[in-house]
Amino acid sequence: MAEVTNQSPLHGEITCGSLLQQLQRIWDEVGEKEDERDRMILEIEEECLDVYKRKVDQAAKSRAELLRTLADAQVELTSLLSALGEKTFVEIPERNSGTIKEQLAAIAPLLEQLWKQKDERIEEFFEVQSQIQKIRGEITGANGQKGNPAVDESDLSLKKLGEFQSQLQELQKEKSDRLHKVLEFVSSVHDLCAVLGMDFFSTVTEVHPSLNDSTGVQSKSISNDTLSVLAKTVLALKEEKQQRLHKLQELASQLVDLWNLMDTSEEERQLFDHITCNISASVEEVTIPGALALDLIEQAEVEVERLDKLKASRMREIAFKKQAELEEIYARAHVEIDPEAARENIISLIESGEVEPSELLADMDNQITKAKEESASRKEILDKVEKWTSACEEESWLEDYSRDDNRYNASRGAHLNLKRAEKARILVNKIPALVETLIAKTRAWEEDRSLQFTYDGVPLLAMLDEYAMLRQDREEEKRRLRDQKKFHEQLSTETESVFGSRASPSPVRPLSSKKSVSPRTNGTTGRRLSLNANQNGSRSLNKDGKRDNARPAAPVNYVAISKEENNGASIIPQTEPVVLASP
Repeated sequence: MAEVTNQSPLHGEITCGSLLQQLQRIWDEVGEKEDERDRMILEIEEECLDVYKRKVDQAAKSRAELLRTLADAQVELTSLLSALGEKTFVEIPERNSGTIKEQLAAIAPLLEQLWKQKDERIEEFFEVQSQIQKIRGEITGANGQKGNPAVDESDLSLKKLGEFQSQLQELQKEKSDRLHKVLEFVSSVHDLCAVLGMDFFSTVTEVHPSLNDSTGVQSKSISNDTLSVLAKTVLALKEEKQQRLHKLQELASQLVDLWNLMDTSEEERQLFDHITCNISASVEEVTIPGALALDLIEQAEVEVERLDKLKASRMREIAFKKQAELEEIYARAHVEIDPEAARENIISLIESGEVEPSELLADMDNQITKAKEESASRKEILDKVEKWTSACEEESWLEDYSRDDNRYNASRGAHLNLKRAEKARILVNKIPALVETLIAKTRAWEEDRSLQFTYDGVPLLAMLDEYAMLRQDREEEKRRLRDQKKFHEQLSTETESVFGSRASPSPVRPLSSKKSVSPRTNGTTGRRLSLNANQNGSRSLNKDGKRDNARPAAPVNYVAISKEENNGASIIPQTEPVVLASP
């Protein structure tokens, strides 16, 4: 036994048979019985069987584990392929195409590749979803309040990734649009604050701190709240701009009215050009920085208040100025008014305080407007009256010229008088037609307005009627002078035939001192006509145009005096009646 035990199992080839032979030799030497030998061999066989069983069990367990590993690998492969959506792009090993380890060896690289691809896909999904979550947070205003996004590993397909990327693109576009809108609002706030003279930075940072210029464009808030508050801020600033512009325009209008009332110099007005330059501008046209600042409006209010006080102290001067303008309009229109009574009324109204100064000036402006309208309506008739009076003046001069016995002498300027006389005769011949036209237009004017047309307080139709009668009287006077001349000539002829020689006629005294009729003496036509009428014993008119007697008026369309009659009348010697001397 010692030899067997000490024998190294490495000497020779040790097998079960060699060991059994060695055991038999040992038993032979020991003298072991057969029964004992059979029992021990049976034990050895049982022990060997147990060893085989254990090994088989271990092998079976190992095989089962490998099968489970293979099944798990196949399930995982299927899951990865399903999650990644790569079924049609990856070659899956067929089952039972080799040993278990061979199948595992075939699946392992594919699994490793898919795991790597899955990790990359998860990273892509995480990045896209993180950007989506970030932009959504910026839009909702909850940026940074949520954790990292959870990636759904059950669906990592490119289709799903494309959906997330499309969603990200839409959100990025929405972010860009919102950012553009935010920048527009901020720009509008900046422009409005500049016009209104407000602090832009304090205004815009009240909406959100990220909206000032110190932060980058991509860092500005684009949330719904920010856009809403920005829109309300812009709307409020626009309303404030509208209100300030309206107030400033009212103040500017008041300034202009006050300047016009008080004849303010251009230099003083230029000091407020920055206020009056926007008097008729629209809200969109006012873009100059500080154009609607509060201090500018306050400056305008102070100036209006100052001018109001100054206007109250100068009200009498302003009212008298307007009254003078009114009197001038009526004077040019030859309308008679009572200026003294009007000025006394203005003084009493100002001193009594019964009428507001603005109302008084407005009423005077209305009177000036009405006076201008009346003057315009009288202009055509007044122009013809002017022509008529000018013609009458020429007629008067021509009469004086015709009575001058030295008018044909070769004196200095005689040829000029001859030319003027020729023109005067032409003008005088037009007087009847001019008077007739003037009467027709005057009657049409009176019928249209149911009002009498007066010229310096005298009815114009009465003046024309008076002129026609005076002209008729003058024609009768001329005919009488011609008859008287014929009588003297006949008497002289008879005397010469009786005594044989002509007696020298003594100068005849003028029968009448009446000159030609002229409606203009000292600027008052009616008075001049009435004066001529009284001097000649003719009809005269009172101020209302009524005659002093019942004599009918002479016809208007009388025949004009011919040049020969005028010349004949002008050469009649103005002598006394002839007294025949005794022989």
